[in-house]
Amino acid sequence: MSTVIESLERRALKQRPNFGAGDRVRVHFQVVEGTRRRTQVFEGIVIKRQGSGARETFTVRKQSFGVGVERTFPLHSPKIEKLEIAARGDVRRAKLYYLRGKVGKRARVAERRWGIEDDVVVPAEEAEPVDAEGVAVSEAEPEVVETAEETEETGNTEEAGDGSADAGEEEAQPEPEEGDAEASSKEADS
Repeated sequence: MSTVIESLERRALKQRPNFGAGDRVRVHFQVVEGTRRRTQVFEGIVIKRQGSGARETFTVRKQSFGVGVERTFPLHSPKIEKLEIAARGDVRRAKLYYLRGKVGKRARVAERRWGIEDDVVVPAEEAEPVDAEGVAVSEAEPEVVETAEETEETGNTEEAGDGSADAGEEEAQPEPEEGDAEASSKEADS
């Protein structure tokens, strides 16, 4: 191969966690439906990895309503937003084609409990919530809320609080001003 092609392929490589056949993964994949874009999560067992470099692919298999579904993803695709490892599988093969003939409990792979490095396993992160227009919370414009001092300056008579009071408590009486001695003596008597 020419060095130009190799350099272009090296730039296309993405940072992905280390995983292999038998591992249960969650692939967050972008799906385009008309003009809308959404993220679809496909969770299943990796039954094979093949290829190398920018052309490397992996196949994920899951049981959906009793039917086996397999999907092959390019490992370094920009449409893969996130790749999470849910569990490590205890297998001794590179290709798990034998799972195609199994259904139900027999299609499970034992979970490996040894040799798992904590820094390699990607913890599940919550996706940032978006509104109906698809705008993320961090990108949205903040609302301007007036404080009590600002409401007094603008002349609004309503208070800038939430206005909720507990049912068991009496309404708070306004505090007397410093020069009002009679009001303070009445409060002391009660």
